[in-house]
Formats: sequence, C-alpha cells, structure tokens
Amino acid sequence: MATALAVLVATTARAESVKVGVLNDQSGVQSDFAGPGSVIAAKMAIADFGGKVAGMPIELIAADHQNKADVGVNIARQWFDTDGVDAVLDVPNSAVALGVSSIARQKNKALIISGGGTSDLTGKDCSPNTVHWTYDTWAQANTVGNAVTKSGANTWYFITVDYAFGHALERDASEAIKSAGGKVLGTVKHPLGTSDLSSFLLQGQASGAKVIGLGSAGADTINAVKQAAEFGIVKGGQKLVAMLMVLNDISALGLETAQGLLLSEAFYWDLNDSTRAFARRFAEQNGGRYPNMVHAGVYAGLLHYLKAVEKVGSAKDGTKVVEAMKAIPTDDALFGKGAVRKDGRAIHDMYLFEVKAPSESKGAYDYYKLIATVPAAQAFRPLEASNCLLVK
Repeated sequence: MATALAVLVATTARAESVKVGVLNDQSGVQSDFAGPGSVIAAKMAIADFGGKVAGMPIELIAADHQNKADVGVNIARQWFDTDGVDAVLDVPNSAVALGVSSIARQKNKALIISGGGTSDLTGKDCSPNTVHWTYDTWAQANTVGNAVTKSGANTWYFITVDYAFGHALERDASEAIKSAGGKVLGTVKHPLGTSDLSSFLLQGQASGAKVIGLGSAGADTINAVKQAAEFGIVKGGQKLVAMLMVLNDISALGLETAQGLLLSEAFYWDLNDSTRAFARRFAEQNGGRYPNMVHAGVYAGLLHYLKAVEKVGSAKDGTKVVEAMKAIPTDDALFGKGAVRKDGRAIHDMYLFEVKAPSESKGAYDYYKLIATVPAAQAFRPLEASNCLLVK
C-alpha cells in the first residue's frame, strides 16, 4: 500500500475544514512529470487563496499511487470514507484517473485532474464530479499530429505505452493524422517503465514512416528520445515527435539531444510576466526547478475549485461544487480566461513549441520557441463531437 505523505497547510481546533489530496506518482517514472512539484503547486494555490475558504481552513495531504489503478482507487476510497477528503487533485496515469473518477462519483466528491491524459475522461467516461483541467490526448494529438502532418510528414509509425493513456493518445492522434491527409503505417506497444526500447525503435525505423510518434510520457519518452539518437533515427531522415513531453523532460535530455523536437503544452513559464513570476516562486520551493504544465494545472485547477467552494459555501457535495466550477468563468494568471464545459473539460489555449538548439538558449529553462497558439475554442475536442452523456 502506498505511504501517505501528509502536508498540513492550515491547522485549527475547528472540526470543519476543506481537505484536498494530491494523488500522483511521487517516486516512479512519472514523478518528475507531476510528483512532489504538484504538491508544491497546490500549497501555493492554497496560500494565494488565503488559507481559508468560506471561513474554513484548507488542509492538503498527498499520496503516491505507484502508477497502479488498484492502489490509487484504494487511497481515494480511504480518503473519502475515513480521512474527510473533499477533492482529489492531479492523478497522472489515465488508468488510475479513470478508476478514481468512478469512486469520486460514487462518493459524491470532486476530482480535478491535471496529470491524467485520456480524453475519455470527458468522453464516454465523463462524470458530473470530474473536471479535466490541463491537457488531454485529443488536444495533444490535434496540436502536434495535425501540424506535423500538414507540413508534409504524412506517414507515421507509433511506439505507444500499453495502458489507457497510450491507447487513447494513439487513437486520437491517428484520427487527427488521417483528418489532415496522413496515414499510420503501423504501431507497436511497450509496457510502462521499459528501459530498453531499442527493438521498438528499430521497428519504427524499418517501417519507412516519415514520422515516429512517441505515445508515452515521462521516463518512457525520455528513454525513447535518447535511444533514438543512438540509432541515428533523426539523422537518417525520419522525424521524431513526442506526443506528450514537458519541460522537465527536456532538462533530462539536454538541448543537444532534444533540439528540433516538436511538442505541445498548455503552459510555458516564459509566456508572459505572470507565468514568469509564478515560475520563479515555484522554483524557490522546488530546488530551482521550474514548473511544467501539470504543475501549473494543479495550481490553477485548485484555485478555481476554491472559488466554487466559496460560492457554494461548502465542499461536502462534490457535484454541486463541480456545477459551480462550470458556472464560473475560469480566469487565472497561468491559463488566462476560459471555461469549464458541460462535459467537465476546462478549455484554454494550447501551444505548439519547437525545442531550441543549444546556441539559441539564453539560460536555464530557456528551451522553447513558440511556433503556434491554438485558441481555446479549437484546442480541444468540440462539444458537439463528444459522446459524454452529460452533454446529450
């Protein structure tokens, strides 16, 4: 069973408080993707909100789900049944996120997802208790897959992690590629946390596809990019496209290896004065390491949740709080103005970036060149195309 990491943000003798829990991978292959950084982001949101909501103190706890759906669901169940948790945050690993979404609905609690990616969370598996904040597989696929295919790189081979996130990402990317006039020549799947991806990369190299798409995240993607460089895949003329890669992944790779990669994020620290100020504050608490979009999404999603609790006057009815989150326009310093739709999808701009060459970088974490901004209305799956029962 996972060891709970308790982080008390506010204490009081009063019995009633609003209690939120960050549930993610604290020590495994996705710990840099979300992990302790998401806890820091949540602490910052609580502090910036003033430490109280509707007159009640706000408490924060955290736990490691170990990338196991049964572990994550059991933690969430204990949090809801025994520990008085009102809302769960983050939940990278789509299999875990889907399981926790189901238990949050059963217990009528709120779930605000930043790290989990499958677009099914606002599609066939949507819930009145779940808000999907930062990104999803449809948005990633649409932003990157569409742009790369239309540039002329129109044949693809996918190397995909074998669980719910990878399946959804490959599915959504394949649809975007075909809609843009491209073709998927083949796919291969690998287990989560595979250190040796050479056989999969060689299959992609042998396919003759113009693009090898990496349908993974965290350490899996980092390993794939490193090993692809060893095989000379990009030097041989094929493009390597990371369907989900974030800032800390580039740090792990280094610009020499990562330069030229195209990727999509919902947030970048150097977009404007507000994002730069947040990043500096975050880095002060995170050993100098800057935030990625998942950390930013935990911060912004929790702030919006607290606004909704303020409006409702209580956090105990998760459905009512999520309804309030949908009724209040989103507006924060990191994602700007937007909305939470009926299907639970928070909409905001997405960005297409190219990783800089070492000679272009002016300092630490100066990694991205902005290629395109995809407006909120276009970045996510259209509401009319949703198969979410809340929409119909």
